[in-house]
Amino acid sequence: MSASTAPGPSDPSDPSDPRIVVVGSINADLSTRVARHPQPGETLHGTGGEVRPGGKGANQAAAAALQGGAVAMVGAVGDDAMASDALSVLSSSGADLSAVRTEEGPTGLAVVTVSDDGENTIVVVPGANASMNAARVRESTDLIAGAAVVVLQGEIPRDGIEEAARGTRGRLILNPAPVLELDRDVLLRADPLVVNEHEAALVLDLLEGDAGSSLAPEDLAHALRTAGIESLVITLGAEGALVGVSGADDDPRSDAAWSLVRVPAVRVRAVDTTGAGDAFVGSLAVRLAEGASLVDAARFATRVSAASVTREGAQTSYPRGGEELPGG
Repeated sequence: MSASTAPGPSDPSDPSDPRIVVVGSINADLSTRVARHPQPGETLHGTGGEVRPGGKGANQAAAAALQGGAVAMVGAVGDDAMASDALSVLSSSGADLSAVRTEEGPTGLAVVTVSDDGENTIVVVPGANASMNAARVRESTDLIAGAAVVVLQGEIPRDGIEEAARGTRGRLILNPAPVLELDRDVLLRADPLVVNEHEAALVLDLLEGDAGSSLAPEDLAHALRTAGIESLVITLGAEGALVGVSGADDDPRSDAAWSLVRVPAVRVRAVDTTGAGDAFVGSLAVRLAEGASLVDAARFATRVSAASVTREGAQTSYPRGGEELPGG
């Protein structure tokens, strides 16, 4: 195994230091297209076969860097040929990759199948991402502690996620996708928790037992608030997003401590939804690092996410800062 040297601490007052640190997965995505998704046991002809950069962590870091964020990535790739594919957009985006380690063995792989209506199915093989345990994350303690915003997902080992969350001194964006068992105190550190409707129900189940499967999104949001989540975003695809924040009063259901705000979707023609949620999270991090409110950050993130689905791929579909976005 070879490893790069862990960077020193990041000074949030120094604009040359990363203000956003993403700890998570880095994959190569093998993408194919089909007219429709196959039934079990069925074989269909497809097209494509391109290898593109992916992984939820790398996607979110790339989305943030392409929107002008000062970003550092903490993760791992293998010592195979796919490592360069997996890092290609991150490398060109200007993100700091000095905390990306090289492990013996394969780079993480995602096999992505996209149908003609833009919907996708994804099978993920962890590869080097499985090495991102607590000990490996601890090598980047100073970088994480010095960040204004830390972003976490669910594609590295549980103890690595929990180590990064507990080492965060700035704002923590927790996007537990896929949802996995995490300690309650880690879930309650989220500011915000970013989940889709299905993930919101699973997180509520982790916090309160079997409680969320039959709830509407608004009721899920309020139940998560009651369970101790201070702020959250529930993404609803074509229906936009629900943003739960403290101390606001711009919603009829709000009280002195809590407000639930609906952010409408931006209507576009979807070509490929792969990585759209990660585009949302990465661009949300940029606006939060700049000091925007969570509602305003979510409105911007919705526009970036909408732009991403009009093109193929995950990172390769993400708009750059200054590019005209839909919904403006």
